[in-house]
Amino acid sequence: MQRRYPIGAELVDGGVHFRVWAPSRDALAVVIDGREIPLARDGEYFEGFVDGARAGTLYRFGELPDPASRFQPEGPHGPSMVIDPRYAWRHEAVEIRDPIVYEMHIGTFTAEGTFRAAIEKLPLLRDVGVTVLEVMPVSEFPGRFGWGYDGVDLWAPTRLYGRPDDFRAFVDAAHGLGLSVILDVVYNHFGPDGCYLGQFAKSYFTTKYENEWGEAINYDGPGSAGVRELVSENAAYWIDEFRLDGLRLDATQSIIDNSGDHVIALIARRAREAARGRSIWIVAENEPQDVRLIEEYGVDALWNDDWHHAAMVALTGRREAYYTDYLGTANEFVAMAKSNFLYQGQWYSWQQHHRGTPSGGIAPRRFVCYLQNHDQVANSARGERIHRIARAGDVRALTALLLLGPQTPLLFQGQELGASSPFLYFADHKPELAEAVAKGRREFLTQFPSIDTAKTAAPQAIETFLASKLDWSQRDEDAVAFHRELLSMRREERLIDAAVIRDALFVLRFESRLLLVNLGEVIELDPVDEPLLAGDWTPVWSSGEAMTALWKIPGHAAIVCSVRPAGEDAGAPSLPPDWLLRIAEVELLPRDALRIARVPARAEEAQQSDADVIRGEPLHEPARADVVFADDEVAPLLDGQHLLDAPEGAAALVEDFAADEQLDVHFANGSLPTTWSRSHSSHARSGCSSTSTVTSMSTFVTFDHGMR
Repeated sequence: MQRRYPIGAELVDGGVHFRVWAPSRDALAVVIDGREIPLARDGEYFEGFVDGARAGTLYRFGELPDPASRFQPEGPHGPSMVIDPRYAWRHEAVEIRDPIVYEMHIGTFTAEGTFRAAIEKLPLLRDVGVTVLEVMPVSEFPGRFGWGYDGVDLWAPTRLYGRPDDFRAFVDAAHGLGLSVILDVVYNHFGPDGCYLGQFAKSYFTTKYENEWGEAINYDGPGSAGVRELVSENAAYWIDEFRLDGLRLDATQSIIDNSGDHVIALIARRAREAARGRSIWIVAENEPQDVRLIEEYGVDALWNDDWHHAAMVALTGRREAYYTDYLGTANEFVAMAKSNFLYQGQWYSWQQHHRGTPSGGIAPRRFVCYLQNHDQVANSARGERIHRIARAGDVRALTALLLLGPQTPLLFQGQELGASSPFLYFADHKPELAEAVAKGRREFLTQFPSIDTAKTAAPQAIETFLASKLDWSQRDEDAVAFHRELLSMRREERLIDAAVIRDALFVLRFESRLLLVNLGEVIELDPVDEPLLAGDWTPVWSSGEAMTALWKIPGHAAIVCSVRPAGEDAGAPSLPPDWLLRIAEVELLPRDALRIARVPARAEEAQQSDADVIRGEPLHEPARADVVFADDEVAPLLDGQHLLDAPEGAAALVEDFAADEQLDVHFANGSLPTTWSRSHSSHARSGCSSTSTVTSMSTFVTFDHGMR
């Protein structure tokens, strides 16, 4: 009999085949509608075929749910349900190339807290520039709400978010938008309520190791083969039957295995085998920052807590608890830009031992950095987000460093919205366990002297959960535009070097641009004594005040400088040819900085002869233009976002394209006309002088500013 996986209930011709690893049981039966059907022993397994059973059939093994249940419609204490894994997929999986990760919790992402409701918001994430959705754990857990890290049924998507096909629909919808989906999986412990594994096999757990969340899982001792199978086959199952694009392995430091084949390596192998040739991405959280996971175990990337901790100290000044060994200085950010982890074996006073492993020889894209994640937002006095408690300019500057830096960036849900809602720790348990969990949470937070633990929210309170839900009606459009702009500027480009310039000022030099970050007050560099600044640069973007003169660095801001095109007059700077312009934020725009194409009244008849070029080589394709001008009859096609194959947002209507060097520009969204004429002024974004500018500009024009 052909099975997909070695354990669980699977549909076969005419019925269902059941199989369970249960070496601690002498006999076992599957119970359906009160009828016991004895299962045959096969070594350490019990198995049997039940004629007439079908998708939707409820069953138990004896009085217990299936350890590999595909769905628990009544929660972890109820019966298991047979699930048909067949699904009418509409879209292919999406390969992860340049990941922009978005960590999300289904239960709080929307008011409804379901997979189906989350689908409706996915276009907003795609439009801001997210490429990878990292979904917090969905395996079945007890209660009405929770983070998901107390899961007890690894194979069963929780009933709280929908049915298994609802999760498949979520993944399929994401793929249709070009978004990849990876799932956070927990193989370091099982939750304290609803875990029945020990009643099937006592060897699931071990006393040989300690685990801060409960019993340690036995991955390397006697009787561990079935334990290793449970988790490695589970990893394959998510990749295969839900068409996921990867996994995030939670707290791998607590997955202890001293065998010759580490279970993390086994998990990675089985996940890749299940992908059947398509590329998947496996990320791991590892508090000690052990690069063996990348170098030996087959993991693709590691979370970088060092980056977050340094950023928190830079933004808040609080050196407490696990922030003690960080200063938040320019030197720390430069060190991490160049070699990923800050701690690579140095003494770490907070833990009283050495921390980290050498990571400088590993590609920076294999390290995931963040200003916020679920743990770190919740580990504050009131679950407040960093933009609510730190200086706005510094938050924007470090957001620019995060999103334009060499490592892989991660945003936590709502970060791109400027969300006002907190994200708190919440877990719904039965009363006696709930109080123990709340007490443990308060004790954990005592490491932070700045937190009054007596005033922290009760994890078991429904109000705590509801307060953590995103309020999409309070979406901050400026925050969204800021993140969209930065992500549109992000590109694959090698970091040449990085250096500290002054105490709070540092620079990252890429192949064709500089990223300057100043977490202090305005600095005028004189002398310009850093070799990485050598070259003919023009400032093109700022997270704060404009750079009004080259090397006069605004305070509390990040600045992007780009190489000036060869032969261009330094007094009339242009943006690089691979930039688009977000005119909504540019009051004064050099005319001769643009490549301009005109398309005819009938858009589909655009030809080479219709191109009209002010600067550069003749344009044969509107898609190569910075700005595309169209005649009146094309105006209805312009929606402020697309025109033919033109770059996103390149849409404007121009009248009187004449030799008098004055143009009246109307924008497709109906904004006021803008006169484009030659006059002496300054470029609002770069702060450099120009002799050909737009002298006035509507504040609601809809061009995008970014890199193609």
